[in-house]
Amino acid sequence: MKDWLFKKPGRVRMLLNLWPPFFFTGIKIVRISDDYRYCKVKLKNWPGTRNANGTQFGGSLFAMTDPIYSLMFMGILGSRYYVWDKAAHIDFINPGVGEVYVECTIDDDMLQKIKEGTAGGDKYFPEVNNIIYDKKGNTVASLTRTLYIRLKKPFRPDALKPRDEKVSQESTD
Repeated sequence: MKDWLFKKPGRVRMLLNLWPPFFFTGIKIVRISDDYRYCKVKLKNWPGTRNANGTQFGGSLFAMTDPIYSLMFMGILGSRYYVWDKAAHIDFINPGVGEVYVECTIDDDMLQKIKEGTAGGDKYFPEVNNIIYDKKGNTVASLTRTLYIRLKKPFRPDALKPRDEKVSQESTD
């Protein structure tokens, strides 16, 4: 199922836009690039997304980026890797009035560091930073998200050694 889903970014965008945590909270994937390296997300401005002060609800601002980077990396790295959110932090800078947006990007340098950091089978915890902004380009919030990325067990270097070599190495340790 995952392979089918990630084969075309348009499928991911369509399914996320219908996914209840996004659909019912006014979050919409506006664009996702064919190579999964860029994604633009919008939070609509409607009564269900506003707080008691009439500005965008902080939980909705936070939720805008929740699965985005994990899914982008799943699309890029494929089924050989585990990709999960590990931690996130948001700083509210200005009230979000009206529609707000966030643009998520992944560059070559980040991918290189991830591949190097996970090549030995280790866990890697890259951090991504984003700015949520309004229609006028004003900063509404800044967000830092930490991911967990690791090769799945069958693809780790130890799993690729022949069984006899593993047994003889364990007996000498």
